[in-house]
Amino acid sequence: MFGIEFAPLNIPMKRRLQTAAVLKWCLCFLLLGHSCCILAVVLLFTRWWWFSVLYATWVIFYDINTPHRGGRRFQWVRNWTLWKYMAEYFPMELVKSADLDPEKNYVFGFHPHGVLSAGAFVNFGTEGTNFSEEFPGIRPHLLILTGIFWMPWHRDYVMTSGCCAVSRESVEWILTRQGTGNAAVIVVGGAIESLDAMPGKCTLTIKRRKGFIRMAMKHGADLVPVYSFGENEIYTQLNNPPGSFIRSFQTKLQRFTGFATPLFHGRGVFQYTFGIVPYRKPIHTIVGTPIPVEKNENPTEEEVEALQRKYIAELTVLFDKYKDMYDMADHELDIQ
Repeated sequence: MFGIEFAPLNIPMKRRLQTAAVLKWCLCFLLLGHSCCILAVVLLFTRWWWFSVLYATWVIFYDINTPHRGGRRFQWVRNWTLWKYMAEYFPMELVKSADLDPEKNYVFGFHPHGVLSAGAFVNFGTEGTNFSEEFPGIRPHLLILTGIFWMPWHRDYVMTSGCCAVSRESVEWILTRQGTGNAAVIVVGGAIESLDAMPGKCTLTIKRRKGFIRMAMKHGADLVPVYSFGENEIYTQLNNPPGSFIRSFQTKLQRFTGFATPLFHGRGVFQYTFGIVPYRKPIHTIVGTPIPVEKNENPTEEEVEALQRKYIAELTVLFDKYKDMYDMADHELDIQ
């Protein structure tokens, strides 16, 4: 009807729960932070003004550094059944290439960003795909935009899943202040890479990203390349080739705010034609073999670039090894 493909009424309850779980996540990702900011301001003009003032005082004078110092993880939140339903929706799979030694620390490089980084969150911010069973003794810390931790209450919610700020201080804290068995999970391409998140594309922003390489070298943390097949398939994005007006505007806005604005759509709850819910496309997240890194507190630019080239080579090998299995046989990585 009117070009809209409606969902059938006789859908099993389990599939409805899966859709509800993903919808909840999408709404939180896109709206919760901004809604909390608005609520904090509105409360200032009511008899509950003191609630916003007390919260702001607590954050500024006591809790402001927590996102940069390991966060505030609650395992029971990571274990919510909700995340199992979300993982089953796509479905999503975590694939281990090699065991990880819990006596070491690691820096995971996650690729690609995708539109909303669904694979990064479910695999490393929850137990939806049983990370702790696959990698016993390893504690993943998904590092996300620092700006999110300026959003009242929303910051506390995202920290419960083990998320921390993507900052130098945060990475150093994870790798030096919490013993061993830690993994700092960095979505290397960052927000700007989301503008290239198109179905069928494998464009990665890596060559300008050297900070995670330096951090790994400084602290002797092994590098682990991670590629998430299907991450770019779950949304359709408005065509925005480099040099176009749309892309130029998006890039400038991202530089100014720190947040990218991909113009995307998926499906809806009751129809399959448009909406913010991602398509049911399988996501297979491959955790590669660790790249040994010798501790070097003051690496030269040449040493950093050499390790970066090795990392890119290992990531390419990982992609080529698995691409035939996940319907990407005729694709090659476009590393920028």
